[in-house]
Amino acid sequence: MDGTIAKINATLLGWLGLSREDVVGRKRFSDLLTVGGRLYHETHFAPLLRMQGHLGGVALEMRTAAGPRLPVLVTSTLKRGADGEPLLIRTTVFDATDRRAYEQELLRARRAADEAREQAEADRVQLREALAVLQRSLLPDTLPDLPGVETAGYYHTASPMELGGDFYDLFPLDDTRTAFFLGDVCGKGPQAAALTSITRYTLRAAMIQDADPVDDLRILNRALLERYTGDDPRYCTAVAGVFERVGDTLRVRLASGGHPPALVLRADGTAEYLSTRGGMLVGVLPTAQFVGVSTVLRPGDTLLLYTDGLTEARVGRDRQLYGYDALLSFAAARAPAGSRALVDAVTGLLRYFGDGLDDDTALLAIGVPAAS
Repeated sequence: MDGTIAKINATLLGWLGLSREDVVGRKRFSDLLTVGGRLYHETHFAPLLRMQGHLGGVALEMRTAAGPRLPVLVTSTLKRGADGEPLLIRTTVFDATDRRAYEQELLRARRAADEAREQAEADRVQLREALAVLQRSLLPDTLPDLPGVETAGYYHTASPMELGGDFYDLFPLDDTRTAFFLGDVCGKGPQAAALTSITRYTLRAAMIQDADPVDDLRILNRALLERYTGDDPRYCTAVAGVFERVGDTLRVRLASGGHPPALVLRADGTAEYLSTRGGMLVGVLPTAQFVGVSTVLRPGDTLLLYTDGLTEARVGRDRQLYGYDALLSFAAARAPAGSRALVDAVTGLLRYFGDGLDDDTALLAIGVPAAS
């Protein structure tokens, strides 16, 4: 019971590289253990064995004569006499080398998996940053400060891991006239970004040369048909326009190619759509028709352009489309509203949609400040 070894089999002697004469009657079981194993045996293993009479599957390490440590699993049982008093300890030792190798391999695999996850997350962060930079390059950094005009823009990205295809721009043509456009290209990802870039710069160049919005969409239509031919057609919806300052008003001409109708909030508290029904997608047909419309913005009036991510958001338990009627009611409840206030209100609406908003959304508002 003091741990002195009374009997040992040849298998364990072979593992440890010891002779029977070196061990039997000369060493205690704890002497065969490493320093750490001996400490654990004396402070935990032996006391628990005396109290419980049996301990099984305890991982320890034994010393070998050659030097390397031998990982083992130890099971010990107290053998008692007829009077119940403990007589000796029977200990079985299992070679756990394979198990230790497995555990170490499992630990290495776990570390490798953790490192792979960390690298994947770092790659995702880097990709998000690169996509954000590229997305911003497809939008104006700021809108120009125009006397007597208030403008505001906003872009909602549905997924930071995917490039969207919505776009807008606004730039002066001369001292009194300013061009603007907003649209949505088909698809997402790098191909959509390339199409957005071509669309933006084609429209901008066309509008600088020709201030007729219908003609500008025709030029864009031809450019897309020439660029994207064969089995991979690419198209977009777009609204392009020009406004001219006349006194304290803005005279607006715009044209639509398959795009949702522009919305006007009036100073008298009403709201209305500017009908461009019949305008066709840009880049699909050589003979596509584009519909023009005109309006006048007076002090307190605001024009809102938007992409279909807004009206096609899903709302309610039945996940119905938000739709044009709801947007018109939302706008009318907030009219009159300046451009910045209106874009802020619609931005709040987009946040309210939550996961019901699964498409990118672009907003561009143009208005005449209300008279003081």
